[in-house]
Amino acid sequence: MSEFDLEVDASGLQCPLPLLRLKKALVEIDSGQVVKVIATDPAAHLDFGVFANQTGHQMLAILKQPPAQIFYIKKK
Repeated sequence: MSEFDLEVDASGLQCPLPLLRLKKALVEIDSGQVVKVIATDPAAHLDFGVFANQTGHQMLAILKQPPAQIFYIKKK
């Protein structure tokens, strides 16, 4: 997946900072746009998954490229 509207690099940050960066990014974009988040926190996929389920945003993809995980989240 290569199309996104905003990229957030949360590399080196630990919970809850990657999630807070994602929340901030979602405020900056319009509905239907996509945020790409790069995170090295191994638990980020759990936080992002729960957040997406609770808020209605769509997790489009999770790519694992150790030591990073790359998330594509579409704003509802």
